[in-house]
This record gives sequence, C-alpha cells and structure tokens, in this order.
Amino acid sequence: MLDILAITTPIYAIVLIGFLTTRFGLFSREDMRVFGSFAVNLLLPALTFRALSQRPIGETFDPTYVAAYLIATLTLVALAIAWGRKVAGMSPVASILSAMGMAAPNSGFVGYPVLLLTLPSVAGVSLALNMTMENLIVTPLLLTLAEGARSGGGRLAALRLALARLVRTPLIVGMALGLVVSLLRIPLPRAFTQTVDMFANASGAVALFVVGGTLAGMGARNLAGRVAPIVLGKLVLQPALVATTLFALTQAGAPPVGPGLAAAVLVMAATPTMTIYATLAQRYGEEEMGAAGMMATTVVSFLTLSGLLWTLDRAGMLN
Repeated sequence: MLDILAITTPIYAIVLIGFLTTRFGLFSREDMRVFGSFAVNLLLPALTFRALSQRPIGETFDPTYVAAYLIATLTLVALAIAWGRKVAGMSPVASILSAMGMAAPNSGFVGYPVLLLTLPSVAGVSLALNMTMENLIVTPLLLTLAEGARSGGGRLAALRLALARLVRTPLIVGMALGLVVSLLRIPLPRAFTQTVDMFANASGAVALFVVGGTLAGMGARNLAGRVAPIVLGKLVLQPALVATTLFALTQAGAPPVGPGLAAAVLVMAATPTMTIYATLAQRYGEEEMGAAGMMATTVVSFLTLSGLLWTLDRAGMLN
C-alpha cells in the first residue's frame, strides 16, 4: 500500500499546490482558465497525437475496451436519470446533470497522470480511447438530453450544435491527425516530434494543477444531500459496472483487452468528475451541484483511487 501511496500522493500533492496557490492569491481563478485552455487546446492534443501517431492503428483501438466502457457508462446514465426522477424527485434537467456527474470522468486531467505513473505504456492509448468516447458519444448525448429537457424539445438541433463544435475541437483534431499519420505511416521530422514531446510531457502536471486551482473558489453547500449520490455513482458504481461488463464480455467470447488496458479502463472509470462539470452545470442553473460534485469526487477519489490501484497491484495488473 505504501508503494501505491507513493504514486498517488504526488498526484494529489500537485492538486493541493494548485488549490493553495490559488486560494492565497499567487494565481487567480482566471489564471486557471488560461492554464486549462492551454492544457486542453495544446498539451492534451499533442499528447493524443503522439500516442496515436507512434503506434500501428490496430494497437490504438481495442473493441472490448470500448464496448465495456460504453455499455457500462450508458447503463449508469440510464440508472442515474431514472433514480433522479423516480426516487429523488429531481427535475428532468437536474437528473440529467446528476447523471453527468456520475458518468463523465476526468480522463485528461486526472486519469492520464495516474496512468502515466502506473501504466505508462498504455497511458496515451487509454486517454485517446476515453477522450474519443467521451467527446463523441457520452458528453454530446448528455448535453443533448439536457437541452431537450430544458427546452421541451430541440434535441436534434442541440446534437448538431454539439457535433459541430466537436469537429473544431483541438483534441479531436489531434486525434484525427494522429490516426492519419499512423494509418499512412507518414515519417515525421525529428524537430517536429521533439516539439510535440515537449508539449505532451508537460500535460500531466499542468492538468493536475488546474484541477486544484479550479477547486479553490468552489463552494460545497448541500454536499451530503444532492452530491453524495454523485460521489457514490462516479467513484464506486461506474468502475464496478465497467469491471462487471468487461468480465461479462470476456466470458461471452469477446477478444481480451490488450496488456495493461484492462487496468487502465478501470482507472479511467474511477477518476473524479470532469473539470468542466461545474461550468456545464452552471448553464442550466445547477452550479452548486456541479461545483460541490466536482470538489467532493476529487477529494474522495484520493482514497477510492488509491484503494483501486492497491487492488490492481495485488492482482498483478499493474506489472
């Protein structure tokens, strides 16, 4: 367990440094937006481009990984919305946003840095797979449902708008270019690859720092009532559903996931809620739930993620 804490403690130490330097005024919340934009628009695209362009395309797409993650996540979304409407008595919009908090992991800003230290050989591939599913399927679906619930319709228009924005997203562009380079086996100049490497290597620390700085100005009211289910769903139920689905698919004869990817998909599922959750929730008048949900899942994930990594290590899945 001490070996696992030696891995997770520096990760959350960087989050804490971001939190403290922002809380005490060395940086501002506005600075975190700049750093976040830098990470999302340059560092993470460089990372995914490198991960995809340097491997044969067959190694960057694992159908069992994708199927297990998507089936489990969409099942969680359906269960969370049903629970919010039927049991908790939430409005349609609030139930969808609650489901978003449970189903949208922080793959880029937390999952990737964790994998970089535990499973570096598959960290970039896992990030690319997760980002593709989250940006092309899960997030557009949830935003479309939220827009439709708020307006009483217009789901198709909302989906078109979401997809139009995604096409122009640097992360998606980086993925597409990386796949083209891999597929066509295009040789890249060393100066270019070294430049990409410099950006990619900075992504982990900057991403974690942004998480901490973003948390510094957030409130946490109503934490126990509306946010506890988000914490349970995100940190416990999602990885449990992914593990169960992965086992079921394998037993049904699906191709086994590549070395390291079985552990990677569980780690990605066990990360806290994505950093922009609070921002997205604010658009629908649920900023308190979004801010508190992100803060709570980030704090509690130090324990749950450390426990998961210890379990995976004991099972020999981190070797």
